[in-house]
Amino acid sequence: MNFLILSKRFFSFSKLTRVNGISPSINKFLNQYDIIITESDLKHDFQEPVMQHLKRRGLVEICTNEEQLLKDAETRQLGLYCGADPTAKSLHLGNLLPLMVLLHFNLRGHRIFPVIGGATGEVGDPSGRDSERSAMAEKTRLDHVQKISNQFLNFFKKAITYGKSRNPVIGQLKVGYQELKNNRDWWKDMRMLEFLATYGRHIRVNQMLARDSIKNRLNSEQGIGFNEFTYQLLQAYDFYYLNKTYEIDIQVGGNDQYGNIVAGIDLIGRMNKAEESNNKNEVFGITVPLLTTSNGIKFGKSAGNALFIDETLTSSYDIYQFMYNTTDEDVQKFMYKFSLLPTSVIDKIIAVHNLDKKKRLGQTILAIEMCDLIHGDGEGLNNYVLSEVIFSKDDIKQKFGADEILKALQKQNLAMQIERNKLEELNIVNLLHIAGEGGRSKTEIRKLIKSGSVSIGNTKSDKISDPDYMIKPEVDAIDNKLLLLKVGKKYNFVELI
Repeated sequence: MNFLILSKRFFSFSKLTRVNGISPSINKFLNQYDIIITESDLKHDFQEPVMQHLKRRGLVEICTNEEQLLKDAETRQLGLYCGADPTAKSLHLGNLLPLMVLLHFNLRGHRIFPVIGGATGEVGDPSGRDSERSAMAEKTRLDHVQKISNQFLNFFKKAITYGKSRNPVIGQLKVGYQELKNNRDWWKDMRMLEFLATYGRHIRVNQMLARDSIKNRLNSEQGIGFNEFTYQLLQAYDFYYLNKTYEIDIQVGGNDQYGNIVAGIDLIGRMNKAEESNNKNEVFGITVPLLTTSNGIKFGKSAGNALFIDETLTSSYDIYQFMYNTTDEDVQKFMYKFSLLPTSVIDKIIAVHNLDKKKRLGQTILAIEMCDLIHGDGEGLNNYVLSEVIFSKDDIKQKFGADEILKALQKQNLAMQIERNKLEELNIVNLLHIAGEGGRSKTEIRKLIKSGSVSIGNTKSDKISDPDYMIKPEVDAIDNKLLLLKVGKKYNFVELI
């Protein structure tokens, strides 16, 4: 790839020292498959101009004035923002694509401003919808505002820590400034007459009517309310206000936001001219592609398959399982978008994956990467261990130590503790009755044992046939401290204390 040649770059590598070592979460698999990471692999992504890098990762769909942005991103510090309205109590996977664009810029020293739509959330965005949003109670909306605000802040904090664990170069970078904004802060004191008199004269209705989101709704049976029709004015003013007040140059959004973004760029240009502003810097819009699978399936609330980043709505284990079941065609695409592993390392992983796709190496690493990006380094490995314990046909006692399994189980609150000396009083029937919290009767458990449906472990040789069998920790427990009790297809995990 031909890199942009500039005499002086805003982002430079001149002071980087030698780097090595990445997180054990991933090293475990790289070592197993003899995938070698070189110093060149680690540095390459940051030697490439950021816009070229984002396009290579598949994170850019449309970019306004791309040639100028390519130059500006390498020669001056930029400010970027993306917004989210509080239409749900959590961000979901599709919302992360604009945040990934902000993250890549931020790692290279640019300033980022996630914006929660405390004001615009009251109005409702018609983009990408064929019907009006249902009104939301104020208490619910305010609760969503608080939750999403916290998610914005936590995402970038965890993502940078995660990034350092995937590429030690990131630990040597001077990461840019971050600040959360709520657009209610500048809308709450705005009077309607003031807005119309000052800004309304610079907004053209014919351009508003030409937006796809408006045309589609005008042609629908339901039509469009004045509130949603004016939404693009609010978003345009947000961009103008942020540009004027905080020198924000770039708005990032989903592909369906392109019309609203262009409206903001147009308003900034008209207002700068009207105010005779000395600001000669260009402003830009970047849209990210719609997040879909190779089968054309969309991710999101409207599609009914949203993966939320709030762990109370979607557990990290569920995220792991979803990504593990990704098709071979989607693995590299998703890893490029959501992983901070160097792209050349991702290419090496995919090359090994393609040698024997049945091993699902690519899906395993993708699932780990997604969990660690959202919930922190180590979360994915815990889910890998738990998944292997539940589904693997290999002898788990030989594959993992008790501490490694317990760490994964405790995260999901799946391990029950029993005092070791009490085992002397319990045969296998009584132990399973307690471990299953009375879910099965003792009579039912005896029948299952006699039918060969109970085992201490996950292999056929671990089956128990005697209802009066007494547990021997030194033989039956992994590392003399963890019992894997399988009844039918369900596991009960018992930690001996």
